[in-house]
Amino acid sequence: MSTDEDEQQPPAPSVGPAPKGGPEFRPYRHPAAGWGAAGSVTRILARERAVVDGPRAIMRMNHENGGFDCPGCAWPDDTKGLHLDICENGIKHVTWEMTRKRVGRAFFAAHSVTELSGWSDYDLENQGRLTEPMVYDPESDHYVPIGWQDAFDLVGRELRELDDPDRAAFYTSGRLGNEATFLYQLMARELGTNNLPDCSNMCHEASGRALQASLGTGKGTVDLKDWESADALFILGVNAASNAPRMLTALAEAYRRGTRIVHINPLVEAAATRTIVPHDFTDMALFRATRTSTLNLQPRIGGDMALLRGMAKAVLEQSASDPKALDQEFIDRHTTGFEEYRALCEATPWEEIETQSGLSRADVLKAARVYGEADRSIVSWCLGLTQHEHGVDTVREIVNLLLLRGNLGREGAGPSPVRGHSNVQGNRTCGIDHRPGGPFLDRLAEVCAIRPPREHGLDTVGTIRAMRRGDVKVFVCMGGNFALAAPDTPAVWEALRTCELTVQVSTKLNRSHLVHGRRALILPCLGRTEKDHQRKGVQSTSVEDSMSMVHLSVGMKRPASPHLLSEPAIVAGMARAALPDSTTPWQWYVEDYDRIRDTMSRVLDGFEDFNRRVRLPLGFRIKQPARELVFLTPSGRAEFSAAALPDVVPAPGTLALGTMRSHDQWNTTIYSDNDRYRGIENLRTLVFMNRADMRERGIADLGPVDITSTARDGSRRSLHGYLAIPYDIPRGCAAGYMPEMNVLCALGDSSTQSDQPIMKHVKVTIDPAA
Repeated sequence: MSTDEDEQQPPAPSVGPAPKGGPEFRPYRHPAAGWGAAGSVTRILARERAVVDGPRAIMRMNHENGGFDCPGCAWPDDTKGLHLDICENGIKHVTWEMTRKRVGRAFFAAHSVTELSGWSDYDLENQGRLTEPMVYDPESDHYVPIGWQDAFDLVGRELRELDDPDRAAFYTSGRLGNEATFLYQLMARELGTNNLPDCSNMCHEASGRALQASLGTGKGTVDLKDWESADALFILGVNAASNAPRMLTALAEAYRRGTRIVHINPLVEAAATRTIVPHDFTDMALFRATRTSTLNLQPRIGGDMALLRGMAKAVLEQSASDPKALDQEFIDRHTTGFEEYRALCEATPWEEIETQSGLSRADVLKAARVYGEADRSIVSWCLGLTQHEHGVDTVREIVNLLLLRGNLGREGAGPSPVRGHSNVQGNRTCGIDHRPGGPFLDRLAEVCAIRPPREHGLDTVGTIRAMRRGDVKVFVCMGGNFALAAPDTPAVWEALRTCELTVQVSTKLNRSHLVHGRRALILPCLGRTEKDHQRKGVQSTSVEDSMSMVHLSVGMKRPASPHLLSEPAIVAGMARAALPDSTTPWQWYVEDYDRIRDTMSRVLDGFEDFNRRVRLPLGFRIKQPARELVFLTPSGRAEFSAAALPDVVPAPGTLALGTMRSHDQWNTTIYSDNDRYRGIENLRTLVFMNRADMRERGIADLGPVDITSTARDGSRRSLHGYLAIPYDIPRGCAAGYMPEMNVLCALGDSSTQSDQPIMKHVKVTIDPAA
């Protein structure tokens, strides 16, 4: 990697494991999941020596009675009592957490930070579970042991000595449970800051802002039962087979019911073709696959909004001869802005829709026909729609389309964002929000007897910028691997190194422990699979899935080390040290998490009678006003938006590049250099390209290329020697893996609508390697 601005230290030379052989590419033509997933799971259990504990954990994962929630994706638990509500990726994540390998003081004594910085990220995480708190010693360049109280005292002292509480920032990834989340935001706000950046700022921020503007709620309105009764499902920008594999069950069941399923993605992913659901033993025995789509459309990167506008235009044109094409009664009673939107659609020429979507009018009309013929439709989407400059407008266009036919507030219909991490939605619900609302702060002040700040805080990109300027001096990170997950990797590393103190609460060693401030702490915590013993006994934590269901999770295993603390205990320990005069009963809360939940029930909308309802079978669903056709918008109605279509056609000679995960990867954790569903073996430094684009540039199959991005400010960033893979992707588009390609997305290239990094729409040139 290089830039034309400076010579900052580049990222690690390798993220994945050392390849066992040369890179290979063979197009994948098999059903998703099925025997491929079963074989992968078997190899994982054998590799991790988890042939006993692994199956035992599998039988306890995602179960309503005494089980633990999968630490992977946020897809809802099965509503029919399925005994194997699991997937390949969930098992990978659980066995990754349950590994017998350990990283203790002897390991850190043997390896300096400088040495470890040269290791691949795979090798770092593959060392095993962290076992005790460690502090960085700059004289020896090693991490050395530190007692828990001494670690808390260090955090507390650094926070108390800040001249302004806004010089601290408190980041969280999506794995944090609701109880720890609530305590975390309470600590930050009692300190006096709303600097609560989180992974949502990089993923679904656009979804929340769009749904809030259109419907008055930042969440989707449907649940899994709605998926079971929809006539049509539209899946946009989602790679379900890797990112939410349990969705395959819902898709297969929907297809068998006769539901029409439209997948919209620049790449036709494995989940958009066929599947064999592994827990369907008859299908497995007969090798019998079920289709998971009735139509696949491949818009250009960023072209989804134009496709949606075209579908709406087709519905409106049909209404001229068939008034039933619109639900006019619903529009009149529950919406505002319809006439302006109708005029906008009529004024948008088909030629522009075709150009911007990259699809023919005939293909757009196919999707519109499916929508028009369905009585109940659900539109679901993921990061393929949100990580763009115009992500908010695109999600609002989804709502526009749904409103035209009254697909809201009734069974089997509505918007359904697919959240990625297991409790990322719960984090936001329980207070991790740099832009908190007044009513929430009022209740927090009243119930918790604090004076929370009212000014907006910093999001993820804002925090990185503030750290680079020297304005943020203490950075606390609950989970995740911030140094690799964020965009513009060199800028992020520079930012972290300007801090006086960086604190990483983690289960395994990762890059963020090696890119640190002047002082640094590693605080190891319990994993989701482990028993959490507190004074009042074994504790449970709650999580919220992507469809607003809240349920309990209870660990089953002995902790990896007797020195591990739970996340609530770590937060409380830091809070007591930083706020010595606080009247908040931090230790009392940690003794019994029911006490935290009782307080949450008084602060959070929808959490009334929390402790009783969360213990019901499958927990409870947080009430969504928009589902009941109650719209908390300024107009009191659902609001049509009327945004102009963005120009997403790449300039001559350039390509639009989107970053994504491989199948054998979860966020920044890499399990191998393989990507089974895309036919890749032993390779991550690659770029998928349309064959015509390769031919035009004189690039051979698997030929080495240089990739250069140009940011809005004109600065350039490059990756060298990547291999080009010919792939079924629209002309003018390219794709590759994060986190390696995060370096190409400049910090300044974030959406003006959502402040999200535009990691799915990076402008690049790709040429044969020099």
